[in-house]
Amino acid sequence: MKKTLLAAALGLCALAPGFASASAPETTIRLHYSIPTIWANTQEQLANAFMAANPDVKVVLDGPADSYEDGTQRLLRESVAGKLPDIAYVGLNLWRVLQARGLAQPLDPFIGDMKAFDEKGYGPAVRLGQYKDQTWALGVSASTLVMYVNPDLVKQAGGSMATFPTDFDGIIKLAAKINALSPTTDGIWIEPHDWRFQSLLGAYGGRPMNADETDITFDSPAGIAAATLYQRFAKEGGMKTYGSNDARQAFPAGKLGIMLESSSLLNRFVQGAGDKFNVTVRPLPVMAPANTVYFPTGGSGMVMLATDPAQQKAVWRYMQFVTSPAGEKIIVENTGYAPTNSILVKDDSYLASYYEANPQARPAHQQIAKFAGPWYAYPGDEGVAVNDLIAAALVNVTDGANPAETIKSLAATVRTRLGMK
Repeated sequence: MKKTLLAAALGLCALAPGFASASAPETTIRLHYSIPTIWANTQEQLANAFMAANPDVKVVLDGPADSYEDGTQRLLRESVAGKLPDIAYVGLNLWRVLQARGLAQPLDPFIGDMKAFDEKGYGPAVRLGQYKDQTWALGVSASTLVMYVNPDLVKQAGGSMATFPTDFDGIIKLAAKINALSPTTDGIWIEPHDWRFQSLLGAYGGRPMNADETDITFDSPAGIAAATLYQRFAKEGGMKTYGSNDARQAFPAGKLGIMLESSSLLNRFVQGAGDKFNVTVRPLPVMAPANTVYFPTGGSGMVMLATDPAQQKAVWRYMQFVTSPAGEKIIVENTGYAPTNSILVKDDSYLASYYEANPQARPAHQQIAKFAGPWYAYPGDEGVAVNDLIAAALVNVTDGANPAETIKSLAATVRTRLGMK
Protein backbone atom coordinates (compact mmCIF):
# COMPACT_ATOMS: atom_id res chain seq x y z
CA MET A 1 0.00 0.00 0.00
CA LYS A 2 1.32 3.35 -0.94
CA LYS A 3 2.05 5.55 2.06
CA THR A 4 3.08 9.13 2.47
CA LEU A 5 5.62 9.66 5.22
CA LEU A 6 5.38 13.14 6.64
CA ALA A 7 8.55 14.62 8.16
CA ALA A 8 8.36 15.54 11.85
CA ALA A 9 9.05 19.13 12.83
CA LEU A 10 10.57 20.29 16.11
CA GLY A 11 8.45 21.85 18.83
CA LEU A 12 6.99 21.34 22.28
CA CYS A 13 3.63 19.80 23.09
CA ALA A 14 1.46 22.04 25.22
CA LEU A 15 -1.81 20.41 24.23
CA ALA A 16 -2.23 17.07 25.94
CA PRO A 17 -1.10 15.66 29.27
CA GLY A 18 1.42 12.88 29.33
CA PHE A 19 3.50 14.36 26.50
CA ALA A 20 6.89 12.74 26.04
CA SER A 21 10.09 14.73 25.71
CA ALA A 22 11.95 15.08 22.42
CA SER A 23 14.52 12.58 23.67
CA ALA A 24 11.92 9.88 24.24
CA PRO A 25 11.71 6.90 21.84
CA GLU A 26 9.83 7.79 18.69
CA THR A 27 6.34 6.37 18.18
CA THR A 28 4.91 5.89 14.70
CA ILE A 29 1.17 5.81 14.10
CA ARG A 30 -0.50 4.82 10.81
CA LEU A 31 -3.54 6.79 9.77
CA HIS A 32 -6.33 5.82 7.37
CA TYR A 33 -8.67 8.27 5.63
CA SER A 34 -11.02 8.44 2.64
CA ILE A 35 -12.19 10.89 -0.05
CA PRO A 36 -8.88 12.43 -1.10
CA THR A 37 -10.62 15.13 -3.18
CA ILE A 38 -11.76 16.67 0.11
CA TRP A 39 -9.21 15.42 2.61
CA ALA A 40 -5.75 14.86 1.08
CA ASN A 41 -4.33 18.36 1.60
CA THR A 42 -6.08 18.76 4.96
CA GLN A 43 -4.73 15.47 6.30
CA GLU A 44 -1.19 16.50 5.44
CA GLN A 45 -1.66 19.87 7.13
CA LEU A 46 -3.10 18.25 10.26
CA ALA A 47 -0.31 15.69 10.47
CA ASN A 48 2.38 18.32 9.95
CA ALA A 49 0.90 20.66 12.57
CA PHE A 50 0.55 17.81 15.06
CA MET A 51 4.10 16.60 14.52
CA ALA A 52 5.45 20.13 14.89
CA ALA A 53 4.00 20.12 18.42
CA ASN A 54 4.76 16.45 19.07
CA PRO A 55 8.25 15.69 17.73
CA ASP A 56 8.30 12.26 19.38
CA VAL A 57 5.47 10.99 17.16
CA LYS A 58 5.52 10.28 13.43
CA VAL A 59 2.23 10.15 11.51
CA VAL A 60 2.16 7.98 8.39
CA LEU A 61 -0.78 8.49 6.02
CA ASP A 62 -2.00 5.37 4.25
CA GLY A 63 -3.11 5.75 0.65
CA PRO A 64 -6.69 7.04 0.86
CA ALA A 65 -9.84 5.13 -0.05
CA ASP A 66 -12.22 6.63 -2.60
CA SER A 67 -15.22 6.69 -0.25
CA TYR A 68 -16.09 6.04 3.39
CA GLU A 69 -17.80 2.79 2.36
CA ASP A 70 -14.73 1.61 0.44
CA GLY A 71 -12.55 2.65 3.35
CA THR A 72 -14.58 0.65 5.86
CA GLN A 73 -14.43 -2.44 3.69
CA ARG A 74 -10.66 -2.00 3.41
CA LEU A 75 -10.34 -1.77 7.18
CA LEU A 76 -12.32 -4.97 7.60
CA ARG A 77 -10.02 -6.75 5.15
CA GLU A 78 -6.94 -5.38 6.89
CA SER A 79 -8.25 -6.59 10.24
CA VAL A 80 -8.39 -10.14 8.88
CA ALA A 81 -4.83 -9.81 7.62
CA GLY A 82 -3.63 -8.31 10.90
CA LYS A 83 -2.61 -5.07 9.21
CA LEU A 84 -4.96 -2.51 10.70
CA PRO A 85 -3.76 1.10 10.98
CA ASP A 86 -3.66 2.72 14.39
CA ILE A 87 -6.29 5.37 13.72
CA ALA A 88 -8.94 5.83 11.05
CA TYR A 89 -11.25 8.55 9.80
CA VAL A 90 -14.59 6.92 8.96
CA GLY A 91 -18.05 8.14 8.02
CA LEU A 92 -20.17 9.03 11.03
CA ASN A 93 -22.58 6.28 9.97
CA LEU A 94 -19.89 3.60 9.70
CA TRP A 95 -17.90 3.58 12.92
CA ARG A 96 -20.54 1.25 14.36
CA VAL A 97 -19.42 -1.41 11.88
CA LEU A 98 -15.94 -1.32 13.41
CA GLN A 99 -17.34 -1.20 16.94
CA ALA A 100 -19.55 -4.23 16.27
CA ARG A 101 -16.48 -6.19 15.09
CA GLY A 102 -14.57 -5.31 18.25
CA LEU A 103 -12.02 -3.26 16.29
CA ALA A 104 -12.75 0.26 17.59
CA GLN A 105 -11.32 0.88 21.04
CA PRO A 106 -13.44 2.58 23.74
CA LEU A 107 -12.36 6.18 24.33
CA ASP A 108 -13.90 6.84 27.74
CA PRO A 109 -10.76 5.71 29.65
CA PHE A 110 -8.84 8.40 27.78
CA ILE A 111 -11.53 11.08 28.13
CA GLY A 112 -11.83 10.66 31.89
CA ASP A 113 -13.90 13.47 33.40
CA MET A 114 -16.57 14.12 30.77
CA LYS A 115 -17.56 17.48 32.27
CA ALA A 116 -14.00 18.76 32.04
CA PHE A 117 -13.78 17.35 28.51
CA ASP A 118 -16.94 19.22 27.51
CA GLU A 119 -15.65 22.48 28.97
CA LYS A 120 -12.77 22.37 26.50
CA GLY A 121 -15.26 22.37 23.63
CA TYR A 122 -15.46 18.60 23.21
CA GLY A 123 -19.24 18.57 23.50
CA PRO A 124 -22.04 16.60 21.83
CA ALA A 125 -20.90 17.32 18.27
CA VAL A 126 -17.43 15.95 18.99
CA ARG A 127 -19.00 12.98 20.77
CA LEU A 128 -21.12 11.89 17.80
CA GLY A 129 -19.54 8.49 18.21
CA GLN A 130 -21.46 7.43 21.31
CA TYR A 131 -23.43 4.21 21.62
CA LYS A 132 -25.04 2.88 24.80
CA ASP A 133 -23.32 5.47 26.98
CA GLN A 134 -19.85 4.66 25.66
CA THR A 135 -17.71 6.75 23.32
CA TRP A 136 -16.20 4.90 20.37
CA ALA A 137 -15.42 7.74 17.96
CA LEU A 138 -14.80 11.49 18.04
CA GLY A 139 -16.55 13.64 15.46
CA VAL A 140 -14.01 15.74 13.57
CA SER A 141 -16.07 17.30 10.80
CA ALA A 142 -19.75 18.01 10.39
CA SER A 143 -21.77 18.53 7.27
CA THR A 144 -25.41 18.79 6.39
CA LEU A 145 -27.39 18.46 3.19
CA VAL A 146 -28.01 21.90 1.69
CA MET A 147 -29.18 23.32 -1.61
CA TYR A 148 -26.51 24.84 -3.82
CA VAL A 149 -28.15 27.33 -6.15
CA ASN A 150 -27.04 29.12 -9.31
CA PRO A 151 -28.75 32.52 -8.92
CA ASP A 152 -28.14 33.44 -12.57
CA LEU A 153 -30.16 30.45 -13.78
CA VAL A 154 -32.84 31.22 -11.19
CA LYS A 155 -33.11 34.75 -12.58
CA GLN A 156 -33.22 33.51 -16.18
CA ALA A 157 -36.08 31.21 -15.16
CA GLY A 158 -38.05 34.17 -13.83
CA GLY A 159 -37.24 33.76 -10.15
CA SER A 160 -34.97 35.47 -7.65
CA MET A 161 -33.03 34.54 -4.54
CA ALA A 162 -35.18 36.96 -2.55
CA THR A 163 -38.26 34.90 -3.41
CA PHE A 164 -36.56 31.50 -3.52
CA PRO A 165 -39.13 28.84 -2.53
CA THR A 166 -39.04 27.31 0.92
CA ASP A 167 -40.97 24.11 0.20
CA PHE A 168 -40.31 21.23 -2.16
CA ASP A 169 -43.31 21.96 -4.39
CA GLY A 170 -41.97 25.41 -5.15
CA ILE A 171 -38.42 24.13 -5.61
CA ILE A 172 -39.56 21.50 -8.11
CA LYS A 173 -41.53 24.08 -10.10
CA LEU A 174 -38.51 26.37 -10.22
CA ALA A 175 -36.26 23.47 -11.23
CA ALA A 176 -38.60 22.67 -14.11
CA LYS A 177 -38.32 26.25 -15.39
CA ILE A 178 -34.53 26.13 -15.17
CA ASN A 179 -34.51 22.79 -16.96
CA ALA A 180 -36.55 24.30 -19.79
CA LEU A 181 -34.05 27.11 -20.42
CA SER A 182 -31.93 25.06 -22.82
CA PRO A 183 -31.03 21.46 -23.73
CA THR A 184 -27.72 21.83 -21.86
CA THR A 185 -29.23 23.20 -18.65
CA ASP A 186 -30.50 20.86 -15.92
CA GLY A 187 -32.93 21.81 -13.20
CA ILE A 188 -32.05 19.84 -10.08
CA TRP A 189 -30.00 16.87 -8.85
CA ILE A 190 -29.52 14.72 -5.76
CA GLU A 191 -27.57 11.49 -5.39
CA PRO A 192 -29.37 8.22 -4.57
CA HIS A 193 -27.63 7.70 -1.25
CA ASP A 194 -28.55 6.72 2.31
CA TRP A 195 -27.39 9.96 3.97
CA ARG A 196 -29.26 12.12 1.48
CA PHE A 197 -32.38 9.98 1.87
CA GLN A 198 -32.10 10.28 5.65
CA SER A 199 -31.91 14.07 5.25
CA LEU A 200 -35.11 14.22 3.19
CA LEU A 201 -36.73 11.78 5.62
CA GLY A 202 -35.75 14.04 8.52
CA ALA A 203 -37.18 17.07 6.73
CA TYR A 204 -40.58 15.34 6.99
CA GLY A 205 -40.00 14.44 10.64
CA GLY A 206 -39.20 10.78 10.04
CA ARG A 207 -36.46 8.50 11.35
CA PRO A 208 -34.79 5.42 9.82
CA MET A 209 -35.21 3.28 12.96
CA ASN A 210 -37.03 3.39 16.25
CA ALA A 211 -35.27 4.59 19.39
CA ASP A 212 -34.01 1.19 20.56
CA GLU A 213 -33.03 0.12 17.01
CA THR A 214 -35.29 -2.91 17.04
CA ASP A 215 -37.29 -2.00 13.93
CA ILE A 216 -37.10 -0.06 10.68
CA THR A 217 -39.32 3.04 10.49
CA PHE A 218 -38.40 4.62 7.14
CA ASP A 219 -41.43 2.92 5.57
CA SER A 220 -43.56 5.57 7.29
CA PRO A 221 -45.48 8.28 5.39
CA ALA A 222 -42.43 10.51 5.93
CA GLY A 223 -40.15 7.96 4.28
CA ILE A 224 -42.49 7.47 1.35
CA ALA A 225 -42.73 11.25 0.89
CA ALA A 226 -38.93 11.50 0.93
CA ALA A 227 -38.53 8.75 -1.66
CA THR A 228 -41.26 10.29 -3.82
CA LEU A 229 -39.15 13.45 -4.07
CA TYR A 230 -36.57 11.49 -6.06
CA GLN A 231 -39.21 10.59 -8.62
CA ARG A 232 -40.64 14.10 -8.72
CA PHE A 233 -37.19 15.61 -9.15
CA ALA A 234 -36.76 13.40 -12.23
CA LYS A 235 -40.24 13.62 -13.74
CA GLU A 236 -41.10 17.20 -12.90
CA GLY A 237 -37.79 18.93 -12.20
CA GLY A 238 -35.63 17.58 -15.00
CA MET A 239 -33.17 15.59 -12.89
CA LYS A 240 -30.77 13.59 -15.06
CA THR A 241 -29.31 10.21 -14.12
CA TYR A 242 -25.65 11.16 -14.19
CA GLY A 243 -23.32 10.19 -11.37
CA SER A 244 -21.99 12.27 -8.53
CA ASN A 245 -18.71 13.16 -10.25
CA ASP A 246 -20.54 14.46 -13.33
CA ALA A 247 -22.98 16.41 -11.18
CA ARG A 248 -20.15 17.94 -9.16
CA GLN A 249 -18.66 19.18 -12.41
CA ALA A 250 -21.96 20.34 -13.93
CA PHE A 251 -22.91 22.64 -11.07
CA PRO A 252 -19.76 24.82 -10.92
CA ALA A 253 -19.74 24.82 -14.73
CA GLY A 254 -23.08 26.66 -14.63
CA LYS A 255 -25.15 23.86 -16.18
CA LEU A 256 -27.15 22.80 -13.11
CA GLY A 257 -29.56 25.10 -11.33
CA ILE A 258 -30.12 23.44 -7.95
CA MET A 259 -27.96 20.75 -6.38
CA LEU A 260 -28.79 19.04 -3.08
CA GLU A 261 -25.37 18.13 -1.76
CA SER A 262 -23.10 18.09 1.27
CA SER A 263 -22.15 21.43 2.74
CA SER A 264 -18.57 20.14 2.82
CA LEU A 265 -18.28 20.82 -0.92
CA LEU A 266 -18.79 24.58 -0.64
CA ASN A 267 -15.14 25.52 -1.10
CA ARG A 268 -14.80 23.20 -4.07
CA PHE A 269 -17.88 24.64 -5.78
CA VAL A 270 -16.92 28.26 -5.14
CA GLN A 271 -13.46 27.66 -6.58
CA GLY A 272 -14.90 25.75 -9.54
CA ALA A 273 -17.47 28.41 -10.37
CA GLY A 274 -14.89 31.18 -10.20
CA ASP A 275 -16.24 34.29 -11.89
CA LYS A 276 -19.00 32.43 -13.76
CA PHE A 277 -21.61 32.90 -11.02
CA ASN A 278 -21.93 33.39 -7.27
CA VAL A 279 -22.57 30.04 -5.60
CA THR A 280 -25.45 30.51 -3.18
CA VAL A 281 -26.50 28.16 -0.35
CA ARG A 282 -30.02 27.65 0.94
CA PRO A 283 -31.11 25.34 3.80
CA LEU A 284 -33.36 22.37 3.19
CA PRO A 285 -37.12 22.93 3.48
CA VAL A 286 -38.64 22.03 6.83
CA MET A 287 -41.75 19.99 6.02
CA ALA A 288 -42.84 19.03 9.56
CA PRO A 289 -43.04 20.68 12.99
CA ALA A 290 -39.56 21.96 13.81
CA ASN A 291 -39.27 19.90 16.99
CA THR A 292 -39.62 16.69 14.94
CA VAL A 293 -37.19 17.62 12.17
CA TYR A 294 -33.62 16.40 12.16
CA PHE A 295 -30.91 16.44 9.55
CA PRO A 296 -28.30 13.69 9.91
CA THR A 297 -24.85 15.02 10.57
CA GLY A 298 -22.55 13.89 7.82
CA GLY A 299 -18.83 14.06 7.93
CA SER A 300 -16.31 11.90 9.65
CA GLY A 301 -15.23 10.65 13.02
CA MET A 302 -11.95 9.22 14.27
CA VAL A 303 -11.72 5.75 15.75
CA MET A 304 -8.77 4.32 17.66
CA LEU A 305 -7.75 0.93 16.29
CA ALA A 306 -4.38 0.61 18.03
CA THR A 307 -4.18 -1.93 20.82
CA ASP A 308 -0.59 -1.28 21.93
CA PRO A 309 -0.65 1.03 24.99
CA ALA A 310 2.18 3.27 23.76
CA GLN A 311 0.56 3.74 20.37
CA GLN A 312 -2.83 4.33 22.00
CA LYS A 313 -1.35 7.22 24.00
CA ALA A 314 0.09 8.74 20.82
CA VAL A 315 -3.18 8.23 18.95
CA TRP A 316 -5.13 9.89 21.74
CA ARG A 317 -2.83 12.92 21.65
CA TYR A 318 -3.43 13.13 17.90
CA MET A 319 -7.21 12.82 18.34
CA GLN A 320 -7.19 15.62 20.91
CA PHE A 321 -5.19 17.86 18.60
CA VAL A 322 -7.44 17.34 15.59
CA THR A 323 -10.59 18.11 17.60
CA SER A 324 -9.02 21.10 19.37
CA PRO A 325 -9.72 24.65 18.13
CA ALA A 326 -6.35 24.65 16.33
CA GLY A 327 -7.07 21.41 14.50
CA GLU A 328 -10.69 22.25 13.76
CA LYS A 329 -9.66 25.61 12.29
CA ILE A 330 -7.49 23.77 9.76
CA ILE A 331 -10.40 21.49 8.86
CA VAL A 332 -12.97 24.27 8.43
CA GLU A 333 -10.73 26.54 6.40
CA ASN A 334 -9.64 23.77 4.03
CA THR A 335 -12.76 21.66 3.59
CA GLY A 336 -15.83 23.78 4.32
CA TYR A 337 -17.02 21.31 6.95
CA ALA A 338 -18.59 22.79 10.04
CA PRO A 339 -16.53 22.55 13.24
CA THR A 340 -17.39 20.05 15.95
CA ASN A 341 -15.53 21.86 18.73
CA SER A 342 -17.94 24.39 20.24
CA ILE A 343 -15.22 26.90 21.10
CA LEU A 344 -14.86 27.83 17.43
CA VAL A 345 -18.55 28.73 17.27
CA LYS A 346 -18.45 30.73 20.52
CA ASP A 347 -15.17 32.55 19.93
CA ASP A 348 -15.16 34.66 16.77
CA SER A 349 -11.39 35.02 16.85
CA TYR A 350 -10.98 31.61 15.24
CA LEU A 351 -13.28 31.84 12.20
CA ALA A 352 -14.30 35.49 11.86
CA SER A 353 -12.16 36.00 8.78
CA TYR A 354 -13.37 32.71 7.32
CA TYR A 355 -17.02 33.71 7.63
CA GLU A 356 -16.25 37.14 6.21
CA ALA A 357 -14.65 35.54 3.17
CA ASN A 358 -17.18 32.67 3.00
CA PRO A 359 -20.61 34.04 3.95
CA GLN A 360 -22.33 31.09 2.26
CA ALA A 361 -20.93 28.78 4.94
CA ARG A 362 -23.25 30.24 7.58
CA PRO A 363 -26.53 28.68 6.34
CA ALA A 364 -25.06 25.20 6.66
CA HIS A 365 -23.53 25.86 10.07
CA GLN A 366 -26.83 27.36 11.27
CA GLN A 367 -28.78 24.37 9.97
CA ILE A 368 -26.46 22.06 11.89
CA ALA A 369 -26.94 24.13 15.03
CA LYS A 370 -30.76 23.97 14.73
CA PHE A 371 -31.43 20.47 13.45
CA ALA A 372 -28.30 18.32 13.73
CA GLY A 373 -28.95 14.70 14.55
CA PRO A 374 -27.14 11.39 14.25
CA TRP A 375 -26.37 9.83 10.92
CA TYR A 376 -28.14 6.58 11.66
CA ALA A 377 -25.84 3.59 11.28
CA TYR A 378 -27.66 0.36 10.60
CA PRO A 379 -26.40 -2.08 13.22
CA GLY A 380 -24.41 -5.23 12.73
CA ASP A 381 -22.21 -6.66 10.02
CA GLU A 382 -24.79 -5.93 7.31
CA GLY A 383 -24.80 -2.17 7.94
CA VAL A 384 -22.75 -1.29 4.86
CA ALA A 385 -24.80 -3.63 2.65
CA VAL A 386 -27.99 -1.90 3.79
CA ASN A 387 -26.66 1.42 2.49
CA ASP A 388 -26.23 -0.18 -0.93
CA LEU A 389 -29.77 -1.58 -0.83
CA ILE A 390 -31.18 1.86 -0.07
CA ALA A 391 -29.25 3.46 -2.92
CA ALA A 392 -30.49 0.81 -5.36
CA ALA A 393 -34.10 1.32 -4.26
CA LEU A 394 -33.82 5.08 -4.76
CA VAL A 395 -32.52 4.51 -8.29
CA ASN A 396 -35.57 2.35 -9.01
CA VAL A 397 -37.92 5.02 -7.64
CA THR A 398 -36.17 7.71 -9.69
CA ASP A 399 -36.65 5.56 -12.78
CA GLY A 400 -40.39 5.24 -12.15
CA ALA A 401 -41.01 2.46 -9.62
CA ASN A 402 -43.88 3.03 -7.20
CA PRO A 403 -42.35 4.86 -4.21
CA ALA A 404 -44.63 3.39 -1.55
CA GLU A 405 -44.29 -0.19 -2.77
CA THR A 406 -40.54 0.14 -3.22
CA ILE A 407 -39.89 1.61 0.22
CA LYS A 408 -42.13 -0.90 2.00
CA SER A 409 -40.40 -3.77 0.17
CA LEU A 410 -37.01 -2.27 1.00
CA ALA A 411 -37.91 -2.01 4.69
CA ALA A 412 -38.97 -5.67 4.74
CA THR A 413 -35.69 -6.70 3.11
CA VAL A 414 -33.64 -4.62 5.56
CA ARG A 415 -35.47 -6.10 8.55
CA THR A 416 -34.59 -9.56 7.31
CA ARG A 417 -30.95 -8.68 6.62
CA LEU A 418 -30.57 -7.14 10.08
CA GLY A 419 -32.44 -9.96 11.83
CA MET A 420 -35.08 -7.62 13.19
CA LYS A 421 -38.14 -9.67 12.29
